[in-house]
Amino acid sequence: MSAPAVPPRGEVGFTGMAWGVLLATLAAYAAAPGTAFQYDDFRVVVVDNDVHSWAGWWAAMPGMRPLTKASYVANWIVSPEPAGFAIAGVAIHAASSLLVLALARRWLAAFAPALPRPGFAALATALVFALHPAQTEAVAYIAGRSTALSTMFTLAALLAWERARDGSPAAWRAATMLLFVAAMGARESAWTLPFALVLVEVARGERMREALRRTLPFWGLALVLASLVLAIAPYRQLLATSLSIRPPLDNLVAQVDSVVYLVTHPLLTLRLNFDPDLVARESIDGAWLAKVATLAALLAFGVVQLRKRPWLGFGVLWFFLALAPTHGPLARYELANDRQLYLAIVGPALVAGVLLASWSARRVANVALAALAVVLGAATFVRVTDYASEVRLWEATVRASPGNARAWNNLGHAWQVAGDREQARAAYERALAIDPQHRKARGNLDALGSR
Repeated sequence: MSAPAVPPRGEVGFTGMAWGVLLATLAAYAAAPGTAFQYDDFRVVVVDNDVHSWAGWWAAMPGMRPLTKASYVANWIVSPEPAGFAIAGVAIHAASSLLVLALARRWLAAFAPALPRPGFAALATALVFALHPAQTEAVAYIAGRSTALSTMFTLAALLAWERARDGSPAAWRAATMLLFVAAMGARESAWTLPFALVLVEVARGERMREALRRTLPFWGLALVLASLVLAIAPYRQLLATSLSIRPPLDNLVAQVDSVVYLVTHPLLTLRLNFDPDLVARESIDGAWLAKVATLAALLAFGVVQLRKRPWLGFGVLWFFLALAPTHGPLARYELANDRQLYLAIVGPALVAGVLLASWSARRVANVALAALAVVLGAATFVRVTDYASEVRLWEATVRASPGNARAWNNLGHAWQVAGDREQARAAYERALAIDPQHRKARGNLDALGSR
């Protein structure tokens, strides 16, 4: 079903909404050009010659995340300063926010046809996606670009799939396939796209069997892309490393805590943390069982609502689907980080948009959306300023996790690079007070020398 060409009475047209989303995004990220290289940025950008020239990039192929690395090359050639990388990150995020706006208009027309203010709901969806402060880690943190870039291609693929309903279906479905390849080229977690296509079709009222039949070419393409990924040595090494961190079953147990953390901290209460102090649990207890029961109930709720209230079921199931690549059986060193919510936020944002649009008091709904946008945008602006220096980011991290020895060690290193040996010493000592066996903090303190 196509989005209406003329907005209902009292609704703003798509162009007006797009400008609103774009300007709000730029305002929230106005401080981005003042950000600095952080943590893994040095490893994946500053010292990696593969992303300093097209010749270096080509020599490294076939390799991991070729499109993400190509975007780094383009930035580096223009300027090796972090400002250009940050501006590119904001541009990618702004494009994704506009894609969310376009998708929400189409999806809501199908998922909630009786909704009185579909345009308002789509605007709210896009604003929550654009302005939620959890998004900053994928935008302002340069090493997190693969998440934002892959998401942009994934959303573009979904919009191309929707445009196939308007005409020229073969051409638009071919575009969807090309964008799927691009999304995988930016980050391998884009393998969820065929599942997302099925979810969209089922939410539109298709039977599961028919949805699978319609998306069959994408499942075939997914298998081909998976084979190509496993044929690349760095990906095989990544898989081996993942399996060495912790066994798949143990990782699934740990991910229950991680998903609950993401929901209760960055998503709902806006408590951001660059390095959450989460550790894999050694045993199952009552608290873990309660978390499993809650997540299972929410998942079941989403399945049931997919037929009763498609917008609600879609929002819930989208959230779980988008988290699947980073919270499945394959382990990562970090159990959770804010940027894992980047694509997942589309689901809760859509639900929030429908709920706001359902209010009978339109002025109250308008004020509520404006207030929400101001709160989220202000929180994002403040969070972006934490990326102005390594010291500032790690200071914010130890405030969020005062018992995180790794974060204190990294703060010490940041202070040392900044030239403040006494602050560095104090941070290293704090790390060792928390964890006397922290080898990096001990080595850094010893290398710092005596007073």
